[in-house]
Amino acid sequence: MILIKSCPFALLAPLAVAALLSACSATPEKTELANQATVPSPASLPNDFPTRDRVEYVLNCVAQHGGLSYINQYACGCKIDKIAEKLTFSDYEAAKTFSYLKSTPGDAGGVFRDPTQSKDLRKRLKEAEEYAEKACFVK
Repeated sequence: MILIKSCPFALLAPLAVAALLSACSATPEKTELANQATVPSPASLPNDFPTRDRVEYVLNCVAQHGGLSYINQYACGCKIDKIAEKLTFSDYEAAKTFSYLKSTPGDAGGVFRDPTQSKDLRKRLKEAEEYAEKACFVK
């Protein structure tokens, strides 16, 4: 016959597991309606532009409009907000990519110049930028 010394912590392990499991199940469940009201889906957000991309746009815009001043900074911030009203971030990002790479020479650039999607997105971006320029800058 083998005698096993009893460990005082041997009884605590099952109790700890039971306490953890019961604590998890004791939290009140939210109703589906409450979840929908408190957590908006990403598709329902009006401006899904990341902060980094907004800042990059504002800095480039300020540089194009004569340098840093309160008026330029405010107007360029307004401009990216107006663009975000007209385009989703994925459309904006694709349009900027097509715009940057359309000047690639030869057949390699044709991938960015020629497709209908490229032309459509570049046109929409140009229209959004013109709208934003008129709405945000005082002439």
